[in-house]
Amino acid sequence: MSTALPRPWLAHYPPGVPAEIDLSDAGTLVDLLDDGLRRHAARPAAVFLGESSGFEHLDREAEALTVWLQRHGVVPGTRVALMMPNLPQYMVAITAVLRAGGIVVNVNPLYTPRELEHQLRDAGAEVIVLLENFAATLQQVIERTAVRHVLLTSTGDMLPAWKGRLIDFAVRHVRKMVPAFELPLEDGRSVSRWRPALRSARGQHRSPVQVRPDDIAFLQYTGGTTGVSKGAVLLHRHVVANVRQCEAWFSPQFRSFGAQQLTGVCALPLYHIFALTLSFFFGVRMGVRLILIPNPRDLKALVGALRGQRFHMFPAVNTLFNALAHDPAFARLDFSALVVSNGGGMAVQQATAEKWLQVTGCPVAEGYGLSETSPVATANRLDLKTFTGTIGLPVPSTDITIRDDEGRDLPFGQAGEICIRGPQVMAGYWQRPDETAKVMSADGFFRSGDIGVMSPDGQVRIVDRKKDMILVSGFNVYPTEIEQVVSQHPGVLECAAFGVPDTHSGEAVRLCVVRSDPALSETEIAEHCRRHLTAYKCPRQIEFRDELPKSNVGKILRRELRDSARSSA
Repeated sequence: MSTALPRPWLAHYPPGVPAEIDLSDAGTLVDLLDDGLRRHAARPAAVFLGESSGFEHLDREAEALTVWLQRHGVVPGTRVALMMPNLPQYMVAITAVLRAGGIVVNVNPLYTPRELEHQLRDAGAEVIVLLENFAATLQQVIERTAVRHVLLTSTGDMLPAWKGRLIDFAVRHVRKMVPAFELPLEDGRSVSRWRPALRSARGQHRSPVQVRPDDIAFLQYTGGTTGVSKGAVLLHRHVVANVRQCEAWFSPQFRSFGAQQLTGVCALPLYHIFALTLSFFFGVRMGVRLILIPNPRDLKALVGALRGQRFHMFPAVNTLFNALAHDPAFARLDFSALVVSNGGGMAVQQATAEKWLQVTGCPVAEGYGLSETSPVATANRLDLKTFTGTIGLPVPSTDITIRDDEGRDLPFGQAGEICIRGPQVMAGYWQRPDETAKVMSADGFFRSGDIGVMSPDGQVRIVDRKKDMILVSGFNVYPTEIEQVVSQHPGVLECAAFGVPDTHSGEAVRLCVVRSDPALSETEIAEHCRRHLTAYKCPRQIEFRDELPKSNVGKILRRELRDSARSSA
């Protein structure tokens, strides 16, 4: 295995993009946030439900929340879970937890109780900040976790008082989006509300905390081939490095805008690593005004939020690009300022990219990354006007090599596992040295599990996936987790889950079941899955079989099922 690799991609970098980024003065995410909030204090930072919040206001609210967190025992290393959609409160909470020296544990707010319990227990989270809409889920598991302090927020908490009350009334009583809940207060637990909590701490200063670049900033949970979700340990320096890498890659494209403030559309959830780095941290660093979209599946509301706005950046996954490009109301928006459409999280389909270009006049620049790489590892040039079908070139300070199963570097054009080395690569998996050892090589490369080829000019193309992981609208879905849930149904003898191509989501989950109860129906299995799995993990197709294909040692052959389904399709 080589330690010094050729970098053919450097000859094809856009003008002004350096081969290496200087991280000598990079500091921590706290430094990045404090600097950005100070430099851009007079600018608007976020637009939510038609109301604008400035960087100075976010700074003040984050200061108050930091004081509140410290009063409730958050010290360096304390894990704090955040369970919200895209709200201004999310931006405040991330800033506050990091300022207190805590570790952010991002939680998908659509998790079922089973999924939430695993993540809170695995991370050892002691505090959780969540939107009240999901408190009923927390109620079902909190007594089996280490959570001692709960901070509840509502949709309207950072809107003007009159509008906030109106919105909250509609959410709670008209749309009935807040199920009844009662969180336990015994064993020293506390439950607080956002507005009174921050009011009690406003005007006070946080206790000094020394945060270092090698301190843990995030436990960013991702699935595993065993079906057990693992926390990718991202240090402050990893995420700072990736923000700097993105800055180096994007800056030439924005040079002509000078001091003009950029506006970005934040439709991807901030709990996802793609939006966390490219929208939030990059946004604070560059002073970007973010239009926060709490529910991107509500296309009517999304289009309404963008109507009358001029925006420059639109990161999204293929599913969202495709849905919007075919929406007549979206096509009537103003795209005159749009210069960057970042595609990531899942493969961008050529038909989608062509339709998006036709509607907006801005080409989709596909990139590639994972939670384990903070996330950006490769990106297409932003000055290209046509769809390449590749994931682009390694970003500055990043090495990529294609290796075989024995860890040997393969020549150009030969398929193998995409391996990544750079300052953005994680420290490992939280409390799982065995899983870490499986993916980290002796010379510092992360084994991605994706199969790709590299051309002589350094362009990387994904051709297959080494793992059985299914990619649904940019979210990782692991067959073992689905199979474990389905097999708990008393009418199931055995089952297998795998991915099949899907026009809308890239891939969809297909489930093959051998019944122990002949009366078992698709409807019963579907309902069982809905109770225990987040919606995007639920099987889209269910097929009953008399038996499943197996190896000579009895292992179910998912690949054979997958290949058969794709051939039939």
